[in-house]
Amino acid sequence: MSLAGPMIDLRRYADREHLLLASYAMHSSDTAGRVHPEQPHAYRGPYGRDRDRILHSSAFRRLSGKMQVFTGEMGTYHRTRLTHTFEVASVARTLARVLRLNEDLTEALALMHDIGHPPFGHCGEDVLSECMQSVGGFSHNQFALTIVQELEQRYHAFPGLNLSQETLAGQDTRAHKAEAAVGHAPLLEVQIVDAADSIAYDAHDIDDALQMGLLSIDALSELAIIRRTLERVREKAGELPIGPLRQLLVHELIDLQVGDLLHISIERMQDADGLSADAACQAGIRVGHSQTMASERAELESFLFEAVYRHDRLMPVREAAANRVRTLFEALHQNPDRLPMRFRRRLEHRPKARVVGEYLAGMTDRFCDQQFSVLRQSKNGPLSDW
Repeated sequence: MSLAGPMIDLRRYADREHLLLASYAMHSSDTAGRVHPEQPHAYRGPYGRDRDRILHSSAFRRLSGKMQVFTGEMGTYHRTRLTHTFEVASVARTLARVLRLNEDLTEALALMHDIGHPPFGHCGEDVLSECMQSVGGFSHNQFALTIVQELEQRYHAFPGLNLSQETLAGQDTRAHKAEAAVGHAPLLEVQIVDAADSIAYDAHDIDDALQMGLLSIDALSELAIIRRTLERVREKAGELPIGPLRQLLVHELIDLQVGDLLHISIERMQDADGLSADAACQAGIRVGHSQTMASERAELESFLFEAVYRHDRLMPVREAAANRVRTLFEALHQNPDRLPMRFRRRLEHRPKARVVGEYLAGMTDRFCDQQFSVLRQSKNGPLSDW
């Protein structure tokens, strides 16, 4: 069978979306297209195409080698940026399906959301922001756009992945969260990915911290949201050993937050009934949690910051990693001839600090350590490209 001709009728594809999606969802037929025009795909909509391009990118694969909170030297059980990304996509797809939003666009945004993270998590980002102050600092959300628009080279006809305007705009919203928090609202698909990110990383950081012995159930029980979650666990399963208790706690914690967000958001969506995606944005329609849940989540995140992210076992590891990133940046900024050729070419039209930061930000944790060793062993020659 030849695949030369169209395999789907795009009008029927639009009709199917009209039946399945709410009016305020982002419909494929309303896309603003791509920077570099392309013919519609034979059997994928524009956002499914975006999702697949992100999933098959080298930057996405590198997420498997980037820590979420805990480095590889602290164990092998805990999450990486890649597993976190899949978990966010899972929660986001569930939210999109219940709210009748565009699941393809939601999944594309979820898979892309952390693609710009540097090695060693937020400590790597903090160091790069410090080193790059002269060019406005570093944002992993902004760097994600640089990756998909410039650094990924998979197509001969254009640089980057040539994603749809809506996918790019969604990531740009993440890069400018303060501005997006007032006035016109982002697309609802963008909003639920942001919500899914927060829900997933709080729950899974607790899971990892409990498994590694950095937290105890007793300490967590001081928090209102955990007490509510433990009540649900005991109602379902009674008293459990610590292993099954930890697993069910994480499951119920996610379910509690997702249920709350859906309950509040479905009520708010009633005001958007009949509105287009753009009109819903103009009207400021936003998903969100109840006041009780929002307050309890704020308490939880404040607790995690002090009890986990600044834990005595974690801080020395983070500081050592930060020093390696800082040393690499300073050495390459002083001697940019040690950059790989691809990045030396970028020096022709971008500030040196920005190019050095981009090179370092694309590294995995292990690759960064390897290049740090090369730098210390040899004073000449370019480092390896990723």
